[in-house]
Amino acid sequence: MSDARTPDTPPAWFPFDLRRLSTVLKLAAIGFLMLVLLIPLAMVDSVLGERLQRRDAAVKEMTASWGAEQVVVGPVLVVPYRYTQRTWKDQVVNGRTERVETVQALTGRAYFLPAVLKADGRLDPSRLSRGIYESVVYRSAVTLSGHFARPAFDEWKVDAQDVLWDDAEMTVAVSDLRGAQQALMATVGGAPVPLKPGSRLDGFVTGVHARVNDLKNRAGDVPFEIALAFNGSRSLRFAPAGTSTEVIVRSTWPDPSFQGAFLPGQRDISGQGFTARWQVSEYGRSYPQQWTDTTAVTAAAINASLFGVDLVPALDAYRYVERSIKYGVLVIVLVFAAFFLAEVLGNVRVHPVQYTLVGAALCLFYLGVLALSEVLSFDAAYWAGAAAATLMISLYAVKMLGSVRRALAAAAGLGTVYGFLFVVLRLQDFSLLVGTAGLTLALALVMYLTRNIDWYARDGG
Repeated sequence: MSDARTPDTPPAWFPFDLRRLSTVLKLAAIGFLMLVLLIPLAMVDSVLGERLQRRDAAVKEMTASWGAEQVVVGPVLVVPYRYTQRTWKDQVVNGRTERVETVQALTGRAYFLPAVLKADGRLDPSRLSRGIYESVVYRSAVTLSGHFARPAFDEWKVDAQDVLWDDAEMTVAVSDLRGAQQALMATVGGAPVPLKPGSRLDGFVTGVHARVNDLKNRAGDVPFEIALAFNGSRSLRFAPAGTSTEVIVRSTWPDPSFQGAFLPGQRDISGQGFTARWQVSEYGRSYPQQWTDTTAVTAAAINASLFGVDLVPALDAYRYVERSIKYGVLVIVLVFAAFFLAEVLGNVRVHPVQYTLVGAALCLFYLGVLALSEVLSFDAAYWAGAAAATLMISLYAVKMLGSVRRALAAAAGLGTVYGFLFVVLRLQDFSLLVGTAGLTLALALVMYLTRNIDWYARDGG
């Protein structure tokens, strides 16, 4: 009787031989592992969100004591006037209810924007630090100049004798004036006047105002010049308050980001700083040149027309890490595909547990980059994390693939993947194009390397 062992055969009740599906089942297992690895990627993303919240809280605390993001609205000429309002009220007369007309004497306010407004601002930036976090702040010197046309009340049919010219004021709304180190002065109609704290615009709490003298007897324009000095952080915004508004902002900050409803018509940016110039007409905003508090312009309408500059980088380290995590699945797919090709072409076997450990190392890379980017530049943090992940996976691959040469090839492939990802992260405008081209080349390489494989024969079909 022969001692030769007969090959194992599946039970008669099983409809097909599982060995013929070994490649498909291996790919299914690898796909399942990639889905499982989304969990640690999501956890890293959650940690990133928590660090961003801590950073934002630290920045808020720093700017709360220095100065907030600044918005300058105005100047606006505010002229009170008297008017009457007729209403009907129900009154009881001799036991009967009758409707009686009443006349109320009320005081309203009319608001007039400048005919010409010029703003010249200079920002001196610096950085405040608290622990590992920092915020961009600045000291500013802003000069507002131009002129008002003489206020006219014909549009509202207000008699000249009802206009309270002696109570006229000029006001400028500024978000935060804590940087003002001395008394602020303005020149209105050729006369110097002190600026007092307080805004006269609805919806804008902080600012300054000054009394405008001898407005009743002035026949022509009302020129003004206002010098403001304040601390701010991150950004500076202006409202296009004039019929014609010109704003010039200069700073030594080398990386400005122009934001808002209007972009500068002229800009000069270099490593030594920038100069930007806006020219805006009244047609670019949704509110009129003059109004009363009965037809008030809302703060939301003014805020919608703001424009200016941000003194922050386009993307900080946290944003780079956030973008890199979004490519985490892509990195895992490329690395797992490389090891699967090593199995197929090199006739080696990689266990699902080994795939899992490699995937864990790939996920740990993102946590390492996040931690290092808080104390190093993003570039240094990225390449330090990439080097650590590549070294760890390559040393593990020596035993996993059974060859130093194959492990070196894996290290080269992993380095290529991290280099490709770094290029995609840096090329903000062309990241989609470069990423698509890289994936196309990777797929073409896989197709070329596996072109001669008979998958049926490999699975014993």
